[in-house]
Amino acid sequence: MPAGVPLLLVDGHNLLWRAAFGFPAAILSRDKPRDLTAEFGFFALLRVPIRDELPEPPEVLVVFDGEHGAAERKGSDADYKANRVIDEAALKPLRAIPHVQRALTAYGIGWIEIDTAEADDVIATLVTTTRRQVPERHVRIMSGDRDFYQLVDDHVRALNTVMKRGRRHIGPAEVVERYGVTPDQWPDFCALKGDPADNIPGVKGIGEGTAAKLLAGGLHLDQLLASGRLTGAKKTKVTDTWEQVLAWRDLIRMRTDLDLPHHPTGHPTRELPKPADVIEKLGLW
Repeated sequence: MPAGVPLLLVDGHNLLWRAAFGFPAAILSRDKPRDLTAEFGFFALLRVPIRDELPEPPEVLVVFDGEHGAAERKGSDADYKANRVIDEAALKPLRAIPHVQRALTAYGIGWIEIDTAEADDVIATLVTTTRRQVPERHVRIMSGDRDFYQLVDDHVRALNTVMKRGRRHIGPAEVVERYGVTPDQWPDFCALKGDPADNIPGVKGIGEGTAAKLLAGGLHLDQLLASGRLTGAKKTKVTDTWEQVLAWRDLIRMRTDLDLPHHPTGHPTRELPKPADVIEKLGLW
């Protein structure tokens, strides 16, 4: 497989959420009753990094959360993502998924959804497989989910087009500069400070700054208790919740060993369609 074609891995649910709730204007069907903002916005936003952020046409692979993808993690911690309420508003992007997937197929754009897997784990497996097979290939993970920071390296970057131009590509240097930890420390860091997005509370009283200081120099949780860095109230807080902290780290760590239905081809994806053409092709106008 050639290393020259960049691989753009897209966090499908994350992009659909942005499209449904962050698109600048509502897109309605011609007879007005149907809101098509999520479908239209998805393809409009997907065109942005290809147009503005990548030096050459990439291979695009969109990954969606499986319906039961979080079941395993919820089985080990009932509070995992328990803060995510599925109300009428939250169903808006979810209802658009079949339309988006049908359009991706129609235009020859690869996508993966595994019923029992979260998109994070599928993307992590794709990154790991690509590293093994084509070490020099450049990979971009399009998402606003910072948990992907644990995957970045010299050839893998998180890509967040919500951020200002010039700051959208996040690699190891950007993670260290902003948070004071390295990518491979990210699960340890979040287990200590918490991750509100996934309803992981972290250790009470341990914020980003304290967590980074405890892990300074590349330390991991497995080394923390014997490091001598835990003193006074911090020691009490961390040791009292130690087993839970380790469990939170396991929740945050992404799996890299999934069986995938298909893998990247190494060839660039055809030019992405205009959003209006997608809606026309789906017969939704």
